[in-house]
Amino acid sequence: MTTHLHIDWTSCDGRGLCTELLPGVLDRDDWGYPLARGKSGRERTDVPLRDADREAAHEAVRLCPKLALSLWDGEKPEPGRRRPGQ
Repeated sequence: MTTHLHIDWTSCDGRGLCTELLPGVLDRDDWGYPLARGKSGRERTDVPLRDADREAAHEAVRLCPKLALSLWDGEKPEPGRRRPGQ
């Protein structure tokens, strides 16, 4: 089962901590907001993770000052079912 990192751009203020913790996964756009490297569409905000990146992703979720990151396994959860930091 694949773990995904969700970026909630409405909560994010572009501080960049997640991009520092996940440099092989995330890049920053012109305004400092995180984007998945080499992805387009939904995969820019719902980023599939490799097993090697899971620990750093958990750390990024835990340390995000705006609670703009969350993790989920498998299929995308229904709207309203995901909680910040989960």
